[in-house]
Amino acid sequence: MSAILRQNAEELFAQELEELQKQDSGKRPANWKLTPAAVVTYLVGGKLKNGFEVTPKYIGNKRLMEIAVATLTTDRALLLYGLPGTAKSWVSEHLAAGISGDSAMIIQGTAGTGEEAIRYGWNYAKLLAEGPSERALVETPMMRGMKDGKIVRIEELTRIGADVQDTLITILSEKTLPVPELNIAVQAVKGFNVIATANNRDKGVNELSSALKRRFNTVILPVPDSIEEEIDIVKRRVTSFEKVMELPAEPPALQEIRRIVTIFRELRNGVTLDGKTKIKVPSGTLSTAEAISVVNSGLAMAAYFGDGQLKATDLAAGILGSVVKDPVQDKLVWQEYLETVVKPREDWKDIYRACREL
Repeated sequence: MSAILRQNAEELFAQELEELQKQDSGKRPANWKLTPAAVVTYLVGGKLKNGFEVTPKYIGNKRLMEIAVATLTTDRALLLYGLPGTAKSWVSEHLAAGISGDSAMIIQGTAGTGEEAIRYGWNYAKLLAEGPSERALVETPMMRGMKDGKIVRIEELTRIGADVQDTLITILSEKTLPVPELNIAVQAVKGFNVIATANNRDKGVNELSSALKRRFNTVILPVPDSIEEEIDIVKRRVTSFEKVMELPAEPPALQEIRRIVTIFRELRNGVTLDGKTKIKVPSGTLSTAEAISVVNSGLAMAAYFGDGQLKATDLAAGILGSVVKDPVQDKLVWQEYLETVVKPREDWKDIYRACREL
């Protein structure tokens, strides 16, 4: 077992990528490790000709992944857009791993991200000693990706200020990164492209300019269509977490995962699964990612402060923390849901008691 807390996708799924390369006889775009069809198989899973099973990384509409991969074969960049927790970063990482074999070319978007994080920076000690020179230049992931013909990932593009966002326009349209201080320009090698992620629910979102939007092909990742689909996603991600963290806990019963997903879906949609009872919606997004987090924290509670078996008491605090983001408004929403929906359900008495005690 690796001592690294979180391996990159290309390391974690190295065997799958290797098997896909062996079986992949089609034409590959320049500097791609796999054909577009094989990248889609890597993302959505499937059985290869030799019987090897590729696990799904994205559970949902296969066509969305085909559109995303097809976009990256062109000169258009890809924008993965959707609510928080809809696997945008997860898909972005696996796209980069499948195409370039390197998902580490990443720029994290924040309110403080400056132009130098996207374009290039300077080693100021060398700059003062020698003046502007290539030796004093500090390459960003964007510059390295352009030189090496690899996929560059930009996380949370809309968190970056509008003036900094627009530094991407020349890079995306001209495939060139000018360095006026040295009177040179870095030309992108074939295989280079950009995958950006963005959501529309965070505070501090900066809308993309129309000029920048035109440089992206947008793929909207929806929340899972069915409860079974969402349960499957949570189960797979939790199993992966258990292996990495080596928790001394039993795998969570499917019943517990189903109950968490049911609570989140009902509160997110504002109606019970049977459609009979309307529910007030809390201020948080209650995404699939939040459900995964609740089960993971519950497993840790069960492993280190319980008997190793996931119970309602291990999950209650995580549920409350996910639902009640606003201590006034959300608390009332949660209490009403507990009394009108959770309490009457015969097989949910343990969840009701555990949540009431907090």
